[in-house]
Amino acid sequence: MSAPAIRVEGRVKRFGGHTVVDHVSMTVNSGQITGFLGPNGSGKTTVMRVVCGLLTPDEGTGEVLGRPLGSETAAIKHEIGYMTQRFSLYEDLTIAENLSFVAGLYGIAGRRRVVADTLETLGLSSRRDQLAGTLSGGWKQRLALAACTMHKPKLLLLDEPTAGVDPKARRDFWEEIHHFAASGMTVLVSTHYMDEAERCHFVNYISYGRLVASGTVQEVIDKAGLTTYLIEGPIEAVNQAERMLRGHAGVDDVAPFGTTLHVVGRDPAALKSAVEKVAAETGTRRFTTETSLEDAFIRFMGESQDNMA
Repeated sequence: MSAPAIRVEGRVKRFGGHTVVDHVSMTVNSGQITGFLGPNGSGKTTVMRVVCGLLTPDEGTGEVLGRPLGSETAAIKHEIGYMTQRFSLYEDLTIAENLSFVAGLYGIAGRRRVVADTLETLGLSSRRDQLAGTLSGGWKQRLALAACTMHKPKLLLLDEPTAGVDPKARRDFWEEIHHFAASGMTVLVSTHYMDEAERCHFVNYISYGRLVASGTVQEVIDKAGLTTYLIEGPIEAVNQAERMLRGHAGVDDVAPFGTTLHVVGRDPAALKSAVEKVAAETGTRRFTTETSLEDAFIRFMGESQDNMA
């Protein structure tokens, strides 16, 4: 196997008296799409900024694309693409003008040809003369992706790239991400969307500065150690079951999904007893089902302590 694209050990970053990243050790394998999950304020963006050399860590070591962080940060920056949460291109320039400007910053030879190829690859040719500020959220994200990939980086860092865009734009965006990964590019993407995390080859879950789970989606779900039931029936009966199950011994979480209930717990025997009792008393039906990544997400959040509290 090739060397990891990112390897960090014991990374710590403090702001004032708060430890925002707390001894994070993480590996991102080359050629894979790695998801970075965690609640707001968990340290995802800070870790990304450390990886791309925008922030200097207080402790720990790391390598990016085989180069040590710190001593070769300038060289690393030329081999990565970084897409921030907020749209950061010039809104009073056209799409083509923005890409031409970025190509100049990277010193790309044959700038006009590269811009034309980039526009064509990401389906932006018909909008080349449109002002960036007039684009919808989805098209702005596509332009930002074009800008950070036109120099053919080896590593792509995407910080919540589809926040606020519609489902169709999100799906199109992810098709492009998989296209880049298939060409050999490594991708590290932070997201709050569980369906997006499930598109990743590997996921890391960070909660309030600490990495609490890593692995494939199934491995992370298994680590949560949860059992899950579905309860279904008439709406009134399901609503009654929800009220009865909340706070019941063995039940960690109850979530309505349309006309069903999603009931989760860590103690299989106690959960089964609670679900069977409530189902019998309310006349509802209960079935075991697969635990979702969202269930694991909520479990890890519930066990973590806010490092900024």
